[in-house]
Amino acid sequence: KNSEVSGVMAKADIEPKSMHRAKIWSDDVENLYRFQQAGYRDEVEYKQVKQVDVVECWPETGFIKKLQRRDNTFYYYNKQRECEDKDVHKVKVYVY
Repeated sequence: KNSEVSGVMAKADIEPKSMHRAKIWSDDVENLYRFQQAGYRDEVEYKQVKQVDVVECWPETGFIKKLQRRDNTFYYYNKQRECEDKDVHKVKVYVY
């Protein structure tokens, strides 16, 4: 059983091929902003590090509701947009 799990994790260790910065706000940029605030590249890295299958989202908006940082403290997010226009250019969009 153990080797099976480590084999799956090795495959899941995906590195991005490239990165660019977001130019305009979108739902995806909003969620990336939330992952990056919590110290992760994106959902792929979060799931690798925290070994979770699903990320808690607000059903109304689809935005991320709660993330666990690497030091195990939690970030809680609002239903509404949190990434302001002035912060959009800070968001890194990774391509796999």
